[in-house]
Amino acid sequence: MTKKKKPSLADDIVRGLENAAAFLDGKPVKERVHVPDAINVKAIRRKLGMTQAQFCAAFGFDVRALREWEQGRRSPERTARAYLRVIAKAPGAVHRALAA
Repeated sequence: MTKKKKPSLADDIVRGLENAAAFLDGKPVKERVHVPDAINVKAIRRKLGMTQAQFCAAFGFDVRALREWEQGRRSPERTARAYLRVIAKAPGAVHRALAA
């Protein structure tokens, strides 16, 4: 009997990003995607030790939108919340995926 190889963290991240993208495009996915109703953007950014400008430059956000989210005047839309959750869980993978 052969032992099934456990997927690596990178495999899990790639599968999760593919499923999230498919879900947001309205396509069926094998796994259920959880997008939080609320997300603490400031806590994510601070955990990464980044300024607002650095965070926006690294992940493609508008600085004005980030400030609105952090100050509670606006909330990120569903797609942004899903993206922020991935950033919180695997910032390095997101950065590598976005690198030109």
